[in-house]
Amino acid sequence: MLTERMNLPYIWRLWERLSNTSERIEKMIKKIILLSLFVITISSISFAEDFLLSSPVLEPGKILGIEQVYFGFGCTGKNISPALNWKGAPADTKSFAITVYDPDAPTGSGWWHWIIFNIPATVNDLKENAGNPSLKLTPEGSIQSITDYGKPGFGGACPPEGDKPHRYIFTLYALDMEKLPLDANASGAMVGFYLNQHALAKATLTAYYSR
Repeated sequence: MLTERMNLPYIWRLWERLSNTSERIEKMIKKIILLSLFVITISSISFAEDFLLSSPVLEPGKILGIEQVYFGFGCTGKNISPALNWKGAPADTKSFAITVYDPDAPTGSGWWHWIIFNIPATVNDLKENAGNPSLKLTPEGSIQSITDYGKPGFGGACPPEGDKPHRYIFTLYALDMEKLPLDANASGAMVGFYLNQHALAKATLTAYYSR
């Protein structure tokens, strides 16, 4: 009986059934994977949209204006920090910090252009030119520490002449502590260490500049 059934037509039909079953399983797996990727993507987008950093004078991916360019080292900008606004911070945020960093600077370690921390959790913006310590436009209790220009406050863009456009990454940190145990002499690396240890969320805005 078994010998009679195991003829070529039977084997062929069996192969077709197995192939069809395999195809259905493969299609099901692909659908599951695509659905999972879709859910992950939507979740990521929703998270990214919750905490936003913006500026009335900067557009993401656009060129910095002359106001945000350094005055010195061959650059003739106005060295004015842009106004910044943010929203959607986590409910348990205890303070904010902002850094401006150029990862394309030819130093081997990038360039810190602005570091301000201990911004109260009740604040959701910085005024234009708040990066000038002498004007005292920053929120009470906040600290601006040393940049790679060797002094506190905002130091604008000033890449080497002829370089490709450098990225100037404005990063806002929502932190789980009210005050960092640092002062105005803290380096960018030291501040960055604490920020990454205590960040509840981050939001970024990246602009470009070359000369």
